Amino acid sequence: MIVAGFGFRQGADAGSLRDAYDRARAGRRADALATAADKADAPALDALASELGLPTRGVPAAQLSAQATLTRSARVLAERATGSVAEAAALAAGGSGARLLGPRAISSDRMASCALAEGQDP
Repeated sequence: MIVAGFGFRQGADAGSLRDAYDRARAGRRADALATAADKADAPALDALASELGLPTRGVPAAQLSAQATLTRSARVLAERATGSVAEAAALAAGGSGARLLGPRAISSDRMASCALAEGQDP
């Protein structure tokens, strides 16, 4: 199972998320999308999930902060207690033993980031 994890700013639209996803996926297709639980119902994520025909998963803050990420953004660390919401969401939603397929990719407008993790369905 491949999970695409997303971190995004409040003003991000579906195009920003799609751009980040396309940059991160390198020809792979995700089986699910994930982000922080408090952003899981964001219209931009809903629109992308609908476009791709994929389910979304909201990851609680405690699970995000428990993940070891490749990226360590000081701002995100201060706000979310993780180095990268995208990487942490992908890992947490990927289940036990999930591993990142690479560091997060950032959309060209810098409004969204996406990382892919491969793991077993939790």
